Amino acid sequence: MKTFFESLPPVRYEGPQTANPLAFRFYDADRVILGKPMREHLPFAMAWWHTLCAAGTDMFGRDTADKSFGAEKGTMEHARAKVDAGFAFMQKLGIRYFCFHDVDLVPEADDIKETNRRLDEISDYMLTKMQASGIRCLWGTANLFSNPRYMNGAGTSNDPDVFCFAAAQVKKALDLTVKLGGKHYLFWGGREGYETLLNTDVKLEQENMARLMHLAVDYGRSIGFAGDFYVEPKPKEPMKHQYDFDAATAIGFLRQYGLDRDFKLNIEANHATLAGHTFQHELRIASINGMLGSIDANQGDLLLGWDTDEFPCNVYDATLCMLEVLKNGGLTGGFNFDAKTRRPSYTAQDLAHAFILGMDTYALGLIKAAALIEDGRLDRFVAQRYAGYQTGIGARIRTGQTTLAELAAYAESLGAPALPESGRQEYLESVVNSVLFG
Repeated sequence: MKTFFESLPPVRYEGPQTANPLAFRFYDADRVILGKPMREHLPFAMAWWHTLCAAGTDMFGRDTADKSFGAEKGTMEHARAKVDAGFAFMQKLGIRYFCFHDVDLVPEADDIKETNRRLDEISDYMLTKMQASGIRCLWGTANLFSNPRYMNGAGTSNDPDVFCFAAAQVKKALDLTVKLGGKHYLFWGGREGYETLLNTDVKLEQENMARLMHLAVDYGRSIGFAGDFYVEPKPKEPMKHQYDFDAATAIGFLRQYGLDRDFKLNIEANHATLAGHTFQHELRIASINGMLGSIDANQGDLLLGWDTDEFPCNVYDATLCMLEVLKNGGLTGGFNFDAKTRRPSYTAQDLAHAFILGMDTYALGLIKAAALIEDGRLDRFVAQRYAGYQTGIGARIRTGQTTLAELAAYAESLGAPALPESGRQEYLESVVNSVLFG
């Protein structure tokens, strides 16, 4: 795999008609869309964990892909080899950012002091690669779910010693994020939840999670971290019920505990569908609450009930995603490919094809979302549908200038109200299809 990354030609934009499998068909970094180059609309990031660590192991079988990169796994030599491979790969595809968990970077030692020493060593090495390439860190995070100590959660653990270990990892991950110039910091509560209420103090666990997040904010600001903190909602898996179930739940939690000024949401497509929502629903809820920060760009298989983390290929969903992003004014974060190739797609070339697929899908989604905005029919229809709130009694309702008694009297004066105008959903769906495929 290391040899392949070194020999991989730079992936260029060649247009929709190209027959070159190692070329972009839609991602043209310099193309201006609605006043900005495509690269600024789509700040793509490589996920260290899936790209450089995940090798195809699942519950029923061992690795299919070779992610040794010519070094013995579990060694610092392997950690450096992953850095070499990752930066070579990002440079060839024009990816400008990466994201990481602490234990993605180095093998975790039995003693946390040794793990931290290893993290200092590898981050020094990463800095040299970043300076040479111009590639930046989008966000960092601590893995607070893989180690057996976190079987009952980290910030929500029933054991205060485990809480302290979680705090130590968060502190070090924040140190690394600042050292590497990371723009943001993420909390994903992989095991912050419960399996049964019979043994769970939900109130204490949620209060402790909020305490850990407040401590992280205080420490991060004290060392010069000026970016956003993120929460990544997910309803289930690995826990049966996770406390950051969806965007609305996470926003409610952040506001309840006074964390909403420092936190935004990192929305993942696959997590949205696991929660029983569409991807665009979660994006809209985050956006209207001023909390849309970043996106994990992947997709799930709707026939499977778990987090498959597939590279995105659904242009319809990508278009509706980018419509929300454009109307939000963009993202403070970026588009992290928290995605992995399928287990039978085990070669390095498969990985390159996967990133090209994902980047092209979102590029085409951006192009079509901009076309929907420029077409104007969707926006005009929505504006007209709610026009009644611009004048008369509707305006009084919207601006809070009426009373329940006044509204009741108005209703009585109407007698029997007419039905609202048709929602014309089928027409609007045909508009989307005409812009995508016309």
